[in-house]
Amino acid sequence: MKIKRFEFNMFPVNCYVLWDETQEAVVIDPGCYYDEEKQQLKGFITDLQLQVKHLLCTHLHLDHIFGNPFMLQEFGLRAEANQADEYWIDEAPRQSRLFGFPLKEEPIPLGSYLHDGDLVTFGNTRLECIHVPGHSPGSLVYYCAEEHCMFSGDVLFQGSIGRADLTGGNFDELIDHICSRLFILPNETIVYPGHGAPTTIGIEKAENPFFR
Repeated sequence: MKIKRFEFNMFPVNCYVLWDETQEAVVIDPGCYYDEEKQQLKGFITDLQLQVKHLLCTHLHLDHIFGNPFMLQEFGLRAEANQADEYWIDEAPRQSRLFGFPLKEEPIPLGSYLHDGDLVTFGNTRLECIHVPGHSPGSLVYYCAEEHCMFSGDVLFQGSIGRADLTGGNFDELIDHICSRLFILPNETIVYPGHGAPTTIGIEKAENPFFR
């Protein structure tokens, strides 16, 4: 599996494109707000002639769904995410006003729901959905056991964890689920977060101040 990370700038957020030798691909968290960012993402996909099979969201906070309407327009894909976060789609216009900027397109409904234990497949690659609530009720981590990596959204960062003070967040629940669902995975598992640089499960178990 190959991975391309884009960092988009309205709220510096990581978007990932994953693909394998079949040229089938998925896009995770298209946080592209500006037109040039949308074209950058589209250009990468079209230049490599990738066939995007799934649009995945780790959760539905505003910064992770800016590009969902664009992905529907350009690739005919609606986002897949956990139903427990669905209310954040309706909240998006109000949230954008609170931050002082307009949404360029109205949020769109999800295409389908993902649940704990579901497998998302593209080409010869499988991603397992791991439900890790606490940052948001529906936060999902996408784990690829064969490639020893995960896409953690805003659950786990290098040296930190996701905030738990937004609607539906719960600090104790977040800590408990990171320990019981993520820290049981191999230490060499690479963590690709929703913001910032990659890390590993082993490093976070040993050095993350929230678990020391």
